[in-house]
Amino acid sequence: MSSYKYHVLICGGTGCTSSKSELIKENIEKLIKEKNLENDVQVVRTGCFGFCEQGPIVKFLPDNTFYVRVTPDDAEELVNEHIIKGRKVERLLYIEPSKNEKIDESKKMPFYKKQIRVALRNAGLINPEDIDEYIANDGYQALAKALSMTPEEVVKEIRESGLRGRGGGGFPTGLKWGFAQKAEGDIKYVVCNADEGDPGAFMDRSVLEGDPHSVIEGMAIAAYAIGANQGYVYIRAEYPLAVKRLKNAINQAKEYGLLGKNIFGTNFSFDLKIRLGAGAFVCGEETALLASIEGYRGEPRTKPPFPANKGLWGKPTIINNVETLANIAPIILKGAKWFRTLGTANSPGTKVFALAGKVNNVGLVEVPMGTTLREVIFDIGGGIRNNKKFKAVQTGGPSGGCIPAEYLETPIDFDTLTALGSMMGSGGMIVMDEDTCMVDVAKFYLQFSVEESCGKCTPCRIGNVRLLEILDKITSGRATIEDLDRMKTLGETIKDSALCGLGQTSPNPILSTMHYFRDEYEAHVLDKTCPAGVCKNLITYKIDKEKCVGCTACARVCPVEAISGSIKNPHEIDQEKCIKCGACYATCRFGAIEKI
Repeated sequence: MSSYKYHVLICGGTGCTSSKSELIKENIEKLIKEKNLENDVQVVRTGCFGFCEQGPIVKFLPDNTFYVRVTPDDAEELVNEHIIKGRKVERLLYIEPSKNEKIDESKKMPFYKKQIRVALRNAGLINPEDIDEYIANDGYQALAKALSMTPEEVVKEIRESGLRGRGGGGFPTGLKWGFAQKAEGDIKYVVCNADEGDPGAFMDRSVLEGDPHSVIEGMAIAAYAIGANQGYVYIRAEYPLAVKRLKNAINQAKEYGLLGKNIFGTNFSFDLKIRLGAGAFVCGEETALLASIEGYRGEPRTKPPFPANKGLWGKPTIINNVETLANIAPIILKGAKWFRTLGTANSPGTKVFALAGKVNNVGLVEVPMGTTLREVIFDIGGGIRNNKKFKAVQTGGPSGGCIPAEYLETPIDFDTLTALGSMMGSGGMIVMDEDTCMVDVAKFYLQFSVEESCGKCTPCRIGNVRLLEILDKITSGRATIEDLDRMKTLGETIKDSALCGLGQTSPNPILSTMHYFRDEYEAHVLDKTCPAGVCKNLITYKIDKEKCVGCTACARVCPVEAISGSIKNPHEIDQEKCIKCGACYATCRFGAIEKI
């Protein structure tokens, strides 16, 4: 039982830290010391609460008061009002937009109501830099339980849980472990794939920042199950906070005897090391990742043999991503049957999504598989910003596809998303509104794939460049209708012939948008217009002389002096000079500039 009257939980995730949450913590701690409240109040830096749109977040326990968009200057009022006087600071409470009412507890907020946290169970609850807090929340009990079981029993429990890989492929985790367990080898390895490279994705980063011990425990259980004694966490160097907390957690686990020799007094020994990646997207592919750990250029290789039989340095290896491993301990502790009460028959459990884009509540969301797209985007995400119309949602990052409004009732799981021409991926979910050009979206993701291609296989190295060339023609008004057919054929060929999963799925954004939004492609090609007004080469800005009052505001912001006219007289745009930046359109207060 804690002796503190208040626990002040302050988000220490990357998002809130960049918004000065560390300074908020320092200010509150300083005030508590000045007022001699050290014995009454404990300030705790936690991981991500998930509600990134409302950060920095400060939560008070035991009354569960949830303060949003807190600044360092708010520290004094929080201490004086909430801690000393026992009064909530009303102005820092969350305001629910649809009802325009304040909500003081997170569990009452629509953002959290439909969420069930398994992988994120400790994020926002414990200090990720204190192993004692993890242990106090059932930490390492699953490892102790697993060591009382046989390796075969552990694999069986994971297999019966139905857990599928959360890194994108959705391969059954227990099946993968079973292959590695049966593989012959004097040395075996466990590898955590923390090379999260999808644009807009931050699920794995948040788990490692908020609860690194959950991943370490999952890896130790995996190692015991397959007979491995060495593990590696492959994490991109662009995640400095996650790397720092992971290093700290590994050192603490070693000090407590939870890593190293004879864990829990058994014959099981397991050590863990970190390997930093340089940010190559292709190293998210398992064989390219292994090559990088070995010190070679990160390029995929043909399979079979699969890593479970011949992986790191030619030895049997299992590779699971961060979220998959974070699910292991709860399954061992609570059982496969419990895990199957969540989600769907073919996709049990929960899934973490990084919800971003044109949605009101940007953040980290964990929901049971089978939750519909509408529930995630409108109930949890709060709908589309500025009351715009929903157009599509991109799932699976550069490897996924765009799903239109007609499929909002689709339950989210591995199989249904694949059937729609998209995929689960690692969990990125980018929401788009009526102002989004779907051709431009496809071009954005393809540009990413072209830049990140390792170049080893011809379909990806050359085929995607040819696709991008066609898209450039389409968005600049130079394409013909035959180019659309050519692009579709080429995309399907790349899917069938590229070496690795990343190359094989790279045409998905193009193929899905062509399938669901072909009218937009045809408008670009046949009418030479961009319906969303995004593609610069297909936009013309004109001044309506009847509306123009000659205020000169547009001329003053034009970077190329393309607008001429005298004060109080209608202005004109020189189309030869205009670079179509839109500065004039955004500046005009009289609606005199048209975008056509």
